[in-house]
Amino acid sequence: MAMRELPIVWSLSSEDARAGWRALWWSVGPDGELAVMLVRERDLHRSPYARGWIGWRVSAPCDGVLVVVADGVERRTTVTGINGSTRHLVLLSWSRFLLMSGRSRQGEDGAWESSVVVYSPGGYPMNHICLGDDIEYVVADREGGIWTAHGDEGIYGCHPASRAGLARWNTDGDHVWAPRGLPVLPLGGDAAATEGTLAWHAWYSPEGAFLTRVDAVTGEESSWINPVRDTDGVTVRGNRMILTHRFHNRPGVELNHAELIDDAWVVTAQERLSLPGPMGMRCVQGRDGALWLRGGDTWVRICV
Repeated sequence: MAMRELPIVWSLSSEDARAGWRALWWSVGPDGELAVMLVRERDLHRSPYARGWIGWRVSAPCDGVLVVVADGVERRTTVTGINGSTRHLVLLSWSRFLLMSGRSRQGEDGAWESSVVVYSPGGYPMNHICLGDDIEYVVADREGGIWTAHGDEGIYGCHPASRAGLARWNTDGDHVWAPRGLPVLPLGGDAAATEGTLAWHAWYSPEGAFLTRVDAVTGEESSWINPVRDTDGVTVRGNRMILTHRFHNRPGVELNHAELIDDAWVVTAQERLSLPGPMGMRCVQGRDGALWLRGGDTWVRICV
């Protein structure tokens, strides 16, 4: 495998680090803008069980700063009321965004839910919704839809919208799509990405790993066997795809380039990238044939 380095898209500055800011959750928006949420270390505590950025937890509701980078221009917005159980940041259309908690509250009929706060472009909470239970991956599309992949506690839990493993929602929290023809029942999600009006999901089950493409306009879905097990990132452009496999807590990642040949995804090349810092969970996101990778507090980008 060849080794190469990539130019940096954005990195936490030494000035921000000295001021006590820590880069936590991040997202790539529907138009390819990178967003990173900064929270001061004084408002955080460190988990002894997780390395890297994902090990930081908010101690109590606090404020933060959302950094959005588009076309090399950086914009910062103060964000109020960040919940202590926040796990995901998702950029929405029209400069809105949401912060999603873990399994933080119990809904009707004993069903656990993931609490979600929708924020205005100005950084203020504007709505509270639920997107099912035990969310492992989430991505928003240009049409205002929110796609989720659920883990086994959601699939085998009490919340009806989580039982199919994959779902689409609107920003009011309405469940607007569920799969109808998956090869088998999922056990959990590996990664998600969008390509125009299409949403791509990499997921796994006891029977193997799979890829599912869903058209946000028609709801039509297609599934294939995933040629790469233990996928943690995916991006697609036409009949070409990149699937990633990270070296946990090490500054490197394996890229698997695949093509759709005779209605099967086939790995055609592999390469290994050297990143500026170690990779952990949730360090890869894909959009429209581009892949953003986080190594430590630095982000790089590669295209199919």
